[in-house]
Amino acid sequence: MLLNDQTDKYEMFKDRRDEEILASSIATPALFEILVNRYQNAFVRKARSIIGPREEVADVVMETFTKIYTNAGRFREVQGASFSSWGYKILINTSLSYYQKIKRRNEAIADIEPEHYESLADGRNDFKDNEIRDTIAALISRLPKPFERILELHIMQDKPQEEVARIEGISIAAVKTRVHRARKELKKIQESSL
Repeated sequence: MLLNDQTDKYEMFKDRRDEEILASSIATPALFEILVNRYQNAFVRKARSIIGPREEVADVVMETFTKIYTNAGRFREVQGASFSSWGYKILINTSLSYYQKIKRRNEAIADIEPEHYESLADGRNDFKDNEIRDTIAALISRLPKPFERILELHIMQDKPQEEVARIEGISIAAVKTRVHRARKELKKIQESSL
């Protein structure tokens, strides 16, 4: 009878939103399989684009799903971001950590795609990838309002600091200071979220 109960729950949840499934999988771990089935192929492609065609891609994806599940209770829905952006953020961070290990061992590796440079230290802020853009939007929304507004204009809307100063009615020096402080705050938020 237990098997039928699990099958019924699985069927009941398979058409629900990712966020609902993640929350329910804390109490019913078998439901997490729905998310694995939804994202596994896409995660493999994304991990392969970061670390290249290596056998370890499957390990990186498995580690990502493990991190997602073990941190499921910490996931919070935030405006402008979704479960998929949170999951992709974990995948990208896990892949980049693996990439850095390979680099330290001086192994030959494939070039990293330009869309992932912004996730590396000192990378450019070129947010063309939707998952990364969602993640950044979620992080920015957790900042104090003055910092959130400045980064929204400068990073998300790609406005130069001079234009941000004009829009906000403040000096360019004030914009630069807020951008610098906001980036420091973002780094703290990002480090505490994983």
